[in-house]
Amino acid sequence: MTDYGVVTRNAEEVAWPEFDRGFYEVKDVTGRSAEPLEDAVNMVSCFGDNAAAESTPDLVPVNDAGEPATRDRTYFDWAYVCPTHDDYRRGLLEIIEDCAEVNGDVRLDDVGFPRQGYCRCDRCRRLFEESEHEEWADWRAEVITAFVAEATERIPGRAYLTLYPDPYPGHLYERAGLDLDALADHVDEFVVPLYDTHYGTTYWLETIAKGFVSRLADLDVEFSVELYAVDVDIDDLVHATEVAEAYAREVFFGYDAGQASAMIRRKRADSREGESFGSDGERTE
Repeated sequence: MTDYGVVTRNAEEVAWPEFDRGFYEVKDVTGRSAEPLEDAVNMVSCFGDNAAAESTPDLVPVNDAGEPATRDRTYFDWAYVCPTHDDYRRGLLEIIEDCAEVNGDVRLDDVGFPRQGYCRCDRCRRLFEESEHEEWADWRAEVITAFVAEATERIPGRAYLTLYPDPYPGHLYERAGLDLDALADHVDEFVVPLYDTHYGTTYWLETIAKGFVSRLADLDVEFSVELYAVDVDIDDLVHATEVAEAYAREVFFGYDAGQASAMIRRKRADSREGESFGSDGERTE
């Protein structure tokens, strides 16, 4: 049977009995921070950080034209921090270490460069020139893999890493500097958010999930899917879950524990003859 989990900013929700696992955002993309929880897989947004970018613009990656990777620009939902900034990286590793001391399992979120073409700040240019690489993509991948290696050295339990939902060969490498073959040596499980506000159709969900299964088939790493639960119809969420769990080790639900728990109760009840639950989670005759 597939395990279900919740992704939340509300500490009490990680202990709800419907969930086999709770992911708690200790640091999210807004820059908000919280104390790690003993009964949760604590999550750290690594290089997504609106607050840091706004308070210290020099942290923000830029492209060749000097355009910053901030949330007021096209394609960016939040602001990024350059992955080569030593002080910021050192702070991240301290947060990860603090999380791991409370609970040995930790999830790394928002890992990588923002997009193709980033970063071309003076520091990145210098580091690339000092490296042995001839291609920017290869140098970027080395930077990210080295960071993940440092981070997971501090994680004694299960190390989770969130991936952008693009399984096409080479795309994550080119986009963010994510070398899946190399990263699989350092993490235990990749988590892929497949978010929709409706899930009225799910063929695309199946296509992406199956693509990741194929891409990761030769690697010693697990694969899980994260679905969006906010204001999603229970029946549609059930259907999306059925598709996701056909391919994923675990299925997680983002940011609406009430809706997700009601869906899980409905789904589990439907599998037992003679029992069903309404959208409010109450048993019906």
